[in-house]
Amino acid sequence: MTEAVLDVNPRIDRKTAMKINHAFLSHDGTEIRYKDLGTGKPIVFSHGWPLHGGSWLQQMLTMASKGFRCIAHDRRGHGCSLETAMNNDMDTFADDLAVLIDTLDLHEATLVGFSTGGGEVTRYIGRHGTKRVAKVVLVSAVPPLMLKTDRNPGGLPLKTFDDLRSQYVTNREKLFRDLANGPFFGFNRAKAKVSLGLVNWFWMQAMQSDYQSALDCIKAFSETDFTEDLKRLNVPTLMIQGDDDQIVPISAAAIPAATIAPQATLKIYEGAPHGLTETHQDQLNADLLDFLRH
Repeated sequence: MTEAVLDVNPRIDRKTAMKINHAFLSHDGTEIRYKDLGTGKPIVFSHGWPLHGGSWLQQMLTMASKGFRCIAHDRRGHGCSLETAMNNDMDTFADDLAVLIDTLDLHEATLVGFSTGGGEVTRYIGRHGTKRVAKVVLVSAVPPLMLKTDRNPGGLPLKTFDDLRSQYVTNREKLFRDLANGPFFGFNRAKAKVSLGLVNWFWMQAMQSDYQSALDCIKAFSETDFTEDLKRLNVPTLMIQGDDDQIVPISAAAIPAATIAPQATLKIYEGAPHGLTETHQDQLNADLLDFLRH
């Protein structure tokens, strides 16, 4: 019999209950908020744009109920973390993650990054190595490079991201609603059943992001080249992406990334959209748990 991945009544001791209001100061004095749930080997979750650490709560609850300590921070300018008018770039995001890991003195951690968070995790290892890291999971992640260049012909043209910035500046409320109601979860596909709950879930988190921080982050996730960082992923690495990802094209993301990272295993979810952390929760949780235990 297959083990149930999600325990609907997880046995988590009161002493290990979620610490919602924890915070640390990053290297430049920016206050970064994080959630901490469970005990055991640590898993650190990095979220996508324009969401926050709460986007991982379902996976955190599941993994904590299976004996892992789960930590998720709000990237600077997102969620409850302090907004910043500058330093909204991948190097800084990676250094913030390093301060979190060092502050909590984590060892043998598994780093899990979704979308932009996958870039953050990859750049962290490029800058700080794997001395505190046992495994890496990249889900619908942006590496190696989203932008189309002469060296990356499979990427998206700069106009795509200029248009995204234009829509953001014109009416970011509408942009977030359109993303959630369309390509992010694949709700624009024929026969797709739109979940109003998921649309509202995305929109509410997105609207918690700081205006300038989230705008700057578009450049960070689209124009950062993670090729050299991927080469430093010298630990077991699981890459997961849907073959119907309309946000981050798999042909320019997980497929080439898996050939660059030394110990990568690629799992492609047939028909899955970008936001598979929600649309394919059971499949993702089962794969995460299997990877963590072996």
